[in-house]
Amino acid sequence: MRILQVITLSELGGAQTVVVNLANKLSENHEVIVVAGEGDGKMWQMLLPEVKQEHCRHLKRALSPVDDMLTLFYFRKLYRKYHPDIIHLHSSKAGMLGRMAFPAKKTVYTVHGFDSIRLAHRKFLPVERLMQYACKAIVGVSRYDARNLKAEKITHHVHCVYNGICPVKTDEDLSFRLPKQYDKIVLCIARLSPPKNSKLFMEIAALLPGYAFVWIGNQQNVEEHPNNVYFLGNIPDAGKYNSIADLFILTSNYEGLPMVILEAMSMGKPVVASDVGGISEIVIDGENGYMVENTPHAFAEKISYILEDEKVSRLFAEKAQCHFVERLTVDKMVEGYLEIYAS
Repeated sequence: MRILQVITLSELGGAQTVVVNLANKLSENHEVIVVAGEGDGKMWQMLLPEVKQEHCRHLKRALSPVDDMLTLFYFRKLYRKYHPDIIHLHSSKAGMLGRMAFPAKKTVYTVHGFDSIRLAHRKFLPVERLMQYACKAIVGVSRYDARNLKAEKITHHVHCVYNGICPVKTDEDLSFRLPKQYDKIVLCIARLSPPKNSKLFMEIAALLPGYAFVWIGNQQNVEEHPNNVYFLGNIPDAGKYNSIADLFILTSNYEGLPMVILEAMSMGKPVVASDVGGISEIVIDGENGYMVENTPHAFAEKISYILEDEKVSRLFAEKAQCHFVERLTVDKMVEGYLEIYAS
């Protein structure tokens, strides 16, 4: 098959990681072309040489009548150039313009976290309901998303395919370069944006001064924070730093199925995360971590419970890796999408 993968931004993030993993794996047996727009372009560096790249400079997250129209023309030009068998759209903006430009019978649209529309941008829901018929399949990345799509009257050929990742490669000389007084290291990998709730992260850290709290992914400095909090900036391949952390946390207000949690689980790390989105489908309370309310004390209690008992910590770590291998590998994800493509 010839498969076109289309996403709005070319910077690295959860949805972009899905596109990279899908494209690289599918390129073993199929011709794959990746299309993306604005961003720092780091996504391109992760693609294998076998994957063709198409840079759409007018494809941008912000609404722009001129850029959006030029993107539609560009998409139609790409269709004439490649005549793909499958067009797979990722993210809401590419999903909207792509469904307008490409034939519905060949188009698959993955919603990477439906809460970003359902909760944060409800004004676009009527458009999403209308456009559901402009594609052959709509995919949620969790059962939670699939249920909510249907609850919002988006019911046309809705599927669920969990995100999957390749095993994270580690470096032997990794170090956070922290002072040596900390008993344990708690890691978070996320953008520094309101939905990721860095304020809550810092409030948790203040309750547990004996632990170091490390945040990777901030693109700007954070001036005021507790002494045991360390913002390390935007580091490529940040998931490998799970290998030198003791526990992973995510303090989000809403999520789909976060790739950063999959990375932590793949490296055998317990997870304490906000009870949002589809996270509860992969973080199982009392097995590989905990889902908690977004309060500092709820997080601090579970973090302490896991890290203060070596036996508990080791058991949670083993379960995390087992859950990953059984359900969340890139092979499992590709298998799910190939079934949809074949239909």
